[in-house]
Amino acid sequence: MINLSSSILIHRPAATIFNFITVPANDFEWQYGTLGSSPTSAVPPGLGATFQTIGHLMGRRTQGTYEVTQYEASRRYGFRSLSGPLHLDTMFTLETGTGRTRVTVTTQAASGTSPQHSDRQMQRYMSRQLREDLALLKQVLEARSGASQPPI
Repeated sequence: MINLSSSILIHRPAATIFNFITVPANDFEWQYGTLGSSPTSAVPPGLGATFQTIGHLMGRRTQGTYEVTQYEASRRYGFRSLSGPLHLDTMFTLETGTGRTRVTVTTQAASGTSPQHSDRQMQRYMSRQLREDLALLKQVLEARSGASQPPI
């Protein structure tokens, strides 16, 4: 089992971030390995909705279907895999501060088939990817509003 967690401060309201990350079509803009993502259910976005992604993971093309398991506007968004090479359970939590929101992502992953790579290799790869994805999410959202980024 692989357990990952990462967080980042984004200088945008929680509602803006939540509304962006919960739209599957936006995944391509901030998730490096994602080639495409789209809803697969007729239900509106929210608890029980499903979506499908196509992407790359460690040099291999992947496809997976996911179900939304947590959906609390501007606070929590979670989903789990229904198909794909990994069994994933992912949760985004958003905590509002003055002029910024802390976005924390936790993921538990287990190989659905015999692993081509060790769990240690997979954990290092996925951990780096998660940090890079969050940095890109920050960049995309802060640039959209035209706001300058504060010094680190």
